[in-house]
Amino acid sequence: MEKPHKNLKAWQLGMDIAVDVDKTSETLPTDERFGLVSHMRRSAVSVPSNAWPVK
Repeated sequence: MEKPHKNLKAWQLGMDIAVDVDKTSETLPTDERFGLVSHMRRSAVSVPSNAWPVK
């Protein structure tokens, strides 16, 4: 079954951002692991998670 949200430019860019944030957050100090890193990752994932096609 085709997933229509994967055709949305917002979803595609959001996934790119999420991957970039994940890679970048790995370079931050470990003492930020449960603070800034967690918030950055959750924020980045929310973009593609909320990109749904309009009917």
